[in-house]
Amino acid sequence: MKITDINITQIAVGDPPLLNAAGLHAPYALRIIVEIITDSGITGLSEIPGSEKIYKALTELKSHLIGQDVFQLHTIKTLINQKFGERDDQRGVAPWDQRLLVHLFSAIEVACLDCIGKKLDRPVVDLLGGRSRNKVPFSAYLFYKYEGAGGALGSDKDTEASGWLRARQEEALSPDQIVDQAKAMCEAFGFQSIKLKGGARPPEIEYESILALRDAFGADTPLRLDPNAIWSLETAIKYGKKMEGILEYYEDPVRGQIDMALLSQKVDIPLATNMCTTSFEDLPASIRLGSEHIILSDHHFWGGLRASMELNKICQTFGRGFSMHSNSHLGISMAAMVHLGAAIPHLDYALDTHYPWQADEVIDGGKIPIIDGFVTVPDGPGLGVTLDREQLQKLHKKFLACGLKERNDEVEMQKVDPQWHFKLQRW
Repeated sequence: MKITDINITQIAVGDPPLLNAAGLHAPYALRIIVEIITDSGITGLSEIPGSEKIYKALTELKSHLIGQDVFQLHTIKTLINQKFGERDDQRGVAPWDQRLLVHLFSAIEVACLDCIGKKLDRPVVDLLGGRSRNKVPFSAYLFYKYEGAGGALGSDKDTEASGWLRARQEEALSPDQIVDQAKAMCEAFGFQSIKLKGGARPPEIEYESILALRDAFGADTPLRLDPNAIWSLETAIKYGKKMEGILEYYEDPVRGQIDMALLSQKVDIPLATNMCTTSFEDLPASIRLGSEHIILSDHHFWGGLRASMELNKICQTFGRGFSMHSNSHLGISMAAMVHLGAAIPHLDYALDTHYPWQADEVIDGGKIPIIDGFVTVPDGPGLGVTLDREQLQKLHKKFLACGLKERNDEVEMQKVDPQWHFKLQRW
């Protein structure tokens, strides 16, 4: 089954003004939708984080992939490495991953697996070894935020909205407001564990927010805190000690494997990462140092679904827990995460997802349902989702109109506070 064409569409998805260690989310999150068209009349889909660098690389790669067999993923990966390996860069210091190769291959691999699944009339989960579970657990993902819904509304409230769509517009800067956000999200989606994106407010406020969540939801609801590596080792030890017995895991409170390893010796909380151990090349030092207890994979950043399956084996071998990191995504990425989450034999924690924060969608039938905190593997072959082409064009027009080409949370934050600058260590 040969590739005859590839459609690459940049889209902009409404994103509320969410805060993190790098600054502030723009009114739109950028995504790229990839369609691989084959000589069998089958089209495969994928979705990846959008940037001008990735878009240009995909466009350049297109002519080299025409005529390739979608089953020959090793050949395709070698071709991508030969073409772009010398241009790959480091993960970067921001909370999101900025490498090129892993994005390119994950985009092509997922779309090829979607084609293969459709050709064989089997879901992608079966191509990864079959189901370890029929439905996949997800966690609530809370953010400190300014008032506003994002998108064309900017900071304006949509007074017609109700339920979670209304709650997602509200300001959340204090512990009480974070609890209100959590209650609204958990009521709407039934999440049974809760993650708070930290690194945006002073550590004392974030600690008090965790205590407030514990009081509101009780000891049986697992809680996680992610300061995005913006805390000093001293600060992470101080607040980590206070949160022993409260947190399910402590995600990247400090930067780098060495400080994570030192922290693990001082604080009795499992440490999780998607910032200090982010590639297979990082794993030997991770094992040697004991820098974390849990790896948070992300098929967009680890080089695809099959690479994440390999990572899961390594985690199991060396006694590491396994779960998944998330980014601002729509239903194609959500479907891929669910197929992977259903296949993974060794899944210890509910997966992260930004999905409730995105009101837009690009797949037929609207948003994939999250019920009681779980998502059932989509029906149908391949990923089990199809493009809503009207929505695709609508979101592409938003991309053309919004003027954004790259994600830059520092620039967005400076629109609120001109004196604000990103720091590798803030507290």
